[in-house]
Amino acid sequence: MIGRLILGDQLNPAHSWFAAIEPREVCYYFVESHEELTYAPHHRQKMLGFLGAMRRFAAFLGELGHNVTYVDLSAGVQDLAAYLRAEKDAGRIEAWEAQEPDEYRLDESLRSVVDHFVSTEHFLTDRQAVATHFSGKKTYLMESFYRMMRKKTGILMDGDQPAGGQWNYDADNRQAWPKGHQPPPIPFFNHDLSSLDRELDEAGLPRWGESRSHAFPWPLDRREALQVLDAFVADRLVHFGAYQDALVDHEPYLYHSLLSFALNTKMLAPMEVIQAAEAAYRNGHAPLNSVEGFIRQILGWREFVRGIYWAEMPTYADLNFFNHQRPLPSWFYTGKTSMRCVSQAIEQSLSNAYAHHIQRLMVTGNIALLLGLHPDEVDSWYLGIYIDAIEWVEQPNTRGMSQYADGGKLGSKPYVSSGAYLNKMSNHCSSCVYSVQDKTGEKACPFNALYWDFHDRHRAKLEKNPRIGMVYRTWDRMAPPQKTALLDRASWIHEHMEEL
Repeated sequence: MIGRLILGDQLNPAHSWFAAIEPREVCYYFVESHEELTYAPHHRQKMLGFLGAMRRFAAFLGELGHNVTYVDLSAGVQDLAAYLRAEKDAGRIEAWEAQEPDEYRLDESLRSVVDHFVSTEHFLTDRQAVATHFSGKKTYLMESFYRMMRKKTGILMDGDQPAGGQWNYDADNRQAWPKGHQPPPIPFFNHDLSSLDRELDEAGLPRWGESRSHAFPWPLDRREALQVLDAFVADRLVHFGAYQDALVDHEPYLYHSLLSFALNTKMLAPMEVIQAAEAAYRNGHAPLNSVEGFIRQILGWREFVRGIYWAEMPTYADLNFFNHQRPLPSWFYTGKTSMRCVSQAIEQSLSNAYAHHIQRLMVTGNIALLLGLHPDEVDSWYLGIYIDAIEWVEQPNTRGMSQYADGGKLGSKPYVSSGAYLNKMSNHCSSCVYSVQDKTGEKACPFNALYWDFHDRHRAKLEKNPRIGMVYRTWDRMAPPQKTALLDRASWIHEHMEEL
C-alpha cells in the first residue's frame, strides 16, 4: 500500500492525485499532530479552521471512493515524521508520497521519511522562481517580479502593454474612509464546531483567542470558498482599491476579500481568483485601480514572498538587523492598551483571527518595530494569531516587510510612521485617550516620539537610505530642546510599555 500524506494546507480537490480512484493501491492519510498545533501559540479559530477543513476534505475524498485514514487528536500523535516512520516500520505502508510542504520546517522533517514528493500544483511559480529572477542581485524588487508575472501570464495586459497604460494604480488606492459610509455585509458561515473545540480542550491544547465554535465563520471546503470569492467580486471588489488602506473603528472587514485562508489551504487556486477579478474589470463591473491592486497582492506579492522564503531559508528566520531584543508587552495578547488603533487591531484579531494588511503592517507591526521588540517574538505572534498565517507567507511579511529584520532584502525602507499617518488613514485618533497632535507630554500619541527615537537610534544603519533622507534632514533642523523632549518621552515609553 502506498501512503499519501495530505497536510492541512493541501486541501485541493483538483490535484492530479485524485483523478484516479485506487483504494487497493493508495491510502490517503490525514494526521492531526500536536506538534503542528503547538509550534506557535495558535489562535483557537486557526486550530478549528485547519482541522475542520481537513476533516471535511477527508470525508469528501472518502465519499468519492478513495481509501482514507484519518488520525485525529485522540491518537496523541506528537511528531508527524515519527508517526509516518512507525506506520512504515509496522508494514502498513510500503512507501510514503507527499505533496511538497510549504514550510521549511516540515520540508526538512519529512525528507527523512517520505520516499517521493510531488508538486502541490497550486502556485504560479516554482520555489526558486524569485531566486532565479533576481540572481546576482543583493535585494528583491517586487515591482520587477510583478511586471514579469503580468507579461508571462497575460493577466491585465492589452497586447504587450499593461491594461490602462499603467502597471500600478497605488496612487488611486489611498483614500480615507468617508464619514458615515457603511461597507456591505459579509456572508459569513455558521458552522457548529463546538465538539471539535472540546476535543482540543481534552487534548490539552492551549486556548487563545475567541473560538467562535458555535458559529464558526470561515469556509471549510471549496464550495464555501467559492461563495466567498463570488461575494467579494460581486459586492466588495468595486471599492477594494480605494479603501484598502483605510482603518475604521469597529469595522474589521471593510472591502477586503477574506480569501487568504481559502487560498492558503488551497481550497481555491490563485489563478481562478485572479481571473475572476480580471473578468470583473473586463465586463465593467469593477474599476481598474481596484482590480489591479487586488491582483497585485496575489499574482505579485503572494508569489514574491513565497519565492523569497525559499531563496533565503533557513537563515532568514534568524535575521535581526536592528538587534531588537525587547519582549512583547502583555497587551499584544490581550488588546488591553489605551492606544486606540492598537487595541482595535489586537482585540479584533483575538475575536476574529483576522486583521487586514494595513492593520498588520502599519498598526501592530509599526508599534512593534518602533518599540524595538524582538523579531522572533513578533514572528511567533503573527504566525499564531491569524487564521491565514502559514510560515512561508507570514515570515517574509513579518520579519522582512513589517520589522525590516532582513535589512532591506524585501522592503526598501522600514515601514514606520508617526501618528500623522494613522490619523490620515483612520478614524481611531478622535476617540483615543492620546492626542495625535501632541509630540511630547504624558498624553501625546506614543507613535510620535517613538518615530523620531527609532530613526535617531538607528541613524548609522538608515541615513544613507535614499528613501529616508528627508526624515534626517527634518530631524537635524529641530531645535536641541525639542529633540531632547522627544527622546525623553520615547525613553519613558520604552520603560513603561506595559502601561501604554
